[in-house]
Amino acid sequence: MPKVQVVNMQGSPVGEIELNEYVFGIEPNAHVLHSAVVAQLASQRRGTSSTLLRGEVRGGGRKPWRQKGTGRARAGSIRSPLFRGGAVLFGPKPRDYGFSLPKKVRRLALRSALSSKVNEQKLIVLEDLSLTEAKTREMVKVLKALNADKKALIVTDELNDTVVLSARNIEGVKATQVEGMNVYDLLKHDVIVMTKAAVAKTEEVLA
Repeated sequence: MPKVQVVNMQGSPVGEIELNEYVFGIEPNAHVLHSAVVAQLASQRRGTSSTLLRGEVRGGGRKPWRQKGTGRARAGSIRSPLFRGGAVLFGPKPRDYGFSLPKKVRRLALRSALSSKVNEQKLIVLEDLSLTEAKTREMVKVLKALNADKKALIVTDELNDTVVLSARNIEGVKATQVEGMNVYDLLKHDVIVMTKAAVAKTEEVLA
């Protein structure tokens, strides 16, 4: 089983924790990770691009010239896709780009992302993260003590408004709870800071 040092908010080691091998010690599956990221980014696309079809363009009710005798190709409307100002042929319409992955694949992707962070020694386990008030400078102080002041994802076992408010103004830092953890955020951030309680809850959910 993989082992990780447990530190306090000052960055000093206070013990060691054994991680569940099924959650934090598997061989990362690159294909599943890619699929999970694509699915998440696709679901975030707004899909509001829209063009006018031939029946939606204003005007063009009268035939522009007679059918025969002009030497030109026959035309029935100046709003044809062939004319300037006409309709768009096979253009985009509002649509939902999102697609879902099977539950087992989503869980495997999360376990792969967590395991890759453990392999890279980019997982920091905090004994506890308790701030007296929502102050950005307090969170900055904690992250500097942990050497995680660049791009860090902070994960708590439950939604902690004080932690979220303290971290939201720090560039590259995001705070979330175990239920809100996703593959894209895990891979995007350089360091994952998890409380001991968050590790236990993650193992309970994914094991």
